[in-house]
Amino acid sequence: MRFNRILLSSALVVVALVLQVSVLARLHLPGAVPDVLLLTVLGLALVYGHVGGALVGFGAGLLADLAPPADHAAGRYALVLCVVGYLAGLVKPENGRLKSATGPLVVVAAAAMGTTLLYAGVGALVGDTAARHVGLGSLLFTALLYDVLLAPFVVPGIMALARRAENDPLAETGSAAQGTDISAGWLASGTGLRIGGQRGGLKVRAARVRSARAGRIKGVKRL
Repeated sequence: MRFNRILLSSALVVVALVLQVSVLARLHLPGAVPDVLLLTVLGLALVYGHVGGALVGFGAGLLADLAPPADHAAGRYALVLCVVGYLAGLVKPENGRLKSATGPLVVVAAAAMGTTLLYAGVGALVGDTAARHVGLGSLLFTALLYDVLLAPFVVPGIMALARRAENDPLAETGSAAQGTDISAGWLASGTGLRIGGQRGGLKVRAARVRSARAGRIKGVKRL
């Protein structure tokens, strides 16, 4: 991975983990905890692709495994997020642009359920049966609900930061076009005229000035 990708991913993962542990985990919501760390991995995977998504997912998961108050075996969440980041990176759009918000929401919904199932499955292999006592169905429903509701506030911002950090030409072109449209709108609203109309008016004025000068010169010569 590039240095700017590593730097940005590390900063976003740390912020997401601190937010999840210090704020979201203390809300004591029923069922699962809103997984902003998962949403961060998904947003980066949709920009960096499957390789970058797997690396970011593994690093984020390992950090979550080691951060207090972790009560599970180290490497468990790292494996889950590594697989989820890899799979999410496979659906990265080829042109770098998302046509609608439906695709990312489907990815988030599938990742929320897949993460819960995979985490519970790995836990069953190592002898952790906590998911059985809480209720796997309740965890699936609440994880899906919380992550889908939180996704519009996290995933688009993460993707925008990732594109901007690596100087994506598509992002720069889009921002330049947006700036042109905004400036054109401001000019139109401030003067009540369109830019094309202003240019046409200037051309007409210039032609009138030229014809007036030519008439004056001709009149002097006749005298």
